[in-house]
Amino acid sequence: MKKWANAAIFGREGLWDLIIENDTFTKIVEAGTAGFDNFETFDLEGKLVSAPFIEPHIHLDTTLTAGQPRWNESGTLFEGIQRWSERKEFLTKEDVKERAKKALSWQIANGIGAVRTHVDTTDPTLVALEAMLEVKEEMKNYVDLQIVAFPQEGLISYRNGLELVEEAMKMGADVVGGIPHFEFTREDGVESIREIFKIAKKYDKPIDIHCDEIDDEQSRHIEVVARETIMNDYQGRVTASHTTAMGSYNDAYTYKLMRVLGLAEMNFVANPLVNIHLQGRFDTYPKRRGLTRVKELEQNGLNVCFGHDDIMDPWYPIGNGNMLQVLHMGLHVSQLMGYSDIANGLRFVTENSAKALQLDTYGIKEGNPANFIVLNAQDGYHALRLQSEVLYSVRNGKIIAQTKPRQTNIFLDKEMPITFM
Repeated sequence: MKKWANAAIFGREGLWDLIIENDTFTKIVEAGTAGFDNFETFDLEGKLVSAPFIEPHIHLDTTLTAGQPRWNESGTLFEGIQRWSERKEFLTKEDVKERAKKALSWQIANGIGAVRTHVDTTDPTLVALEAMLEVKEEMKNYVDLQIVAFPQEGLISYRNGLELVEEAMKMGADVVGGIPHFEFTREDGVESIREIFKIAKKYDKPIDIHCDEIDDEQSRHIEVVARETIMNDYQGRVTASHTTAMGSYNDAYTYKLMRVLGLAEMNFVANPLVNIHLQGRFDTYPKRRGLTRVKELEQNGLNVCFGHDDIMDPWYPIGNGNMLQVLHMGLHVSQLMGYSDIANGLRFVTENSAKALQLDTYGIKEGNPANFIVLNAQDGYHALRLQSEVLYSVRNGKIIAQTKPRQTNIFLDKEMPITFM
C-alpha cells in the first residue's frame, strides 16, 4: 500500500492522506488519521493534488508541422487549412506517429491524463487515422486517448467526405466530428449536421463539432446542433468546440439561444490560446477577442472547458502542452479574474473537461483508479499565478512523470535563494 500524505486536494478544505492499494484509491482521510499500516509514504507537505488535467480538444495528427511546407503568415484559420492541405500530401504513418507521440509525451509531463484528438478524415488514404489508432493502443498505459473523425475540409463539400467519416467510424474512431461553418453554403452546413447525427446514432457514439469558428455574426450553426441534439435525444453527448461567432451575436438572439442550448445540455470547448491568435484577423478596431461567451454559458448552467487546439502546427506556431498556459489565457480573455474565478479555475481543465469526455471514473474518490497529479503550489490560485510545475503525474498508483522544482538565486548584497510562493 502507498500513502500520499498531507495533500491539499483541489476543491476540499484542509489536508488529506490518500491511501492507494491495487492501483485504486481505497481511502481518502484527514491527514494523520490513516493509522500506522505498513505504507510506502510520500509526504507532500501541503502541496496541491488534483485529478489529472484533461485535454478536450487537440489535433495530434497536425502537431509539430509548423512551417511545413510554409508558415501561415496571415495567421488566419483559412490559410492554416490551406497550409495543412499542402502538408497532407507528405503524410506517412511513421511521420504521424512520431510527432503525435512526442506531443503526447509533453502532455503527460504536464500532467494530462486524457486527450480528445481530432484527426483529419478528408484524405482518401486515412493514413493519419490509421496511425492515431495505433498510437492510442501503444500509449494506453500512460494516457486515455479519444479519436474524433474530423472532416477538416468539409463533410459535404469535400468529395466523399461523408463516406470517409463513416469509414473512420468502422475503423475504430470514438467520436463523430464536423465543421459546418466551413462547408460551401449554410445549407451544406445544416445538411452536414444532420448527417453527423445519423452516423453518431448508427454507431452509438458521441459528437464533437467544430462549430462557428468564425467572426461572422450570421454563422449560427450552433442552433441547428442544439435542435438536432434535442430531437435525437442526445442530451449530454454533444460538444460544440470553438463557437467563436457567439462573441459577435447580438444579445437578443443570444438570450433566446441560451434556452435552447440548456435544453440540449450541450458541452462547450473554448480554445483561448489559438482563437485569440486566429480570430479578429479581419477586424481593424475595435478588434474582437475571438472567444465564445464563456462566462454567460456557465451562468446558464452549461458545461464549458478549455483546450489547446494546436501545438506548433499551421494554425498555432508555438505551444508545449501546458494546460496552465491555456487556463491563464482563458481566464484573462473571458474576464474571469475575480479571486474566486482564479481559485476555482482549474475546473476548466479538469472536471469540466472530464464531463465533456464522459469519463466515468475520473476524480479523486474512493474506488476510482489512483490517477492524480501533484502541483508545486498550495491551492488553485497559486497554481495558476505561478504556472506551477507538475511535480508528479501518477497513473494507476504509479509515477509516470516527475519534475524537480526550479530554484532561482538572486545576487543583491549577498547570494540568496528566492521563492515566488
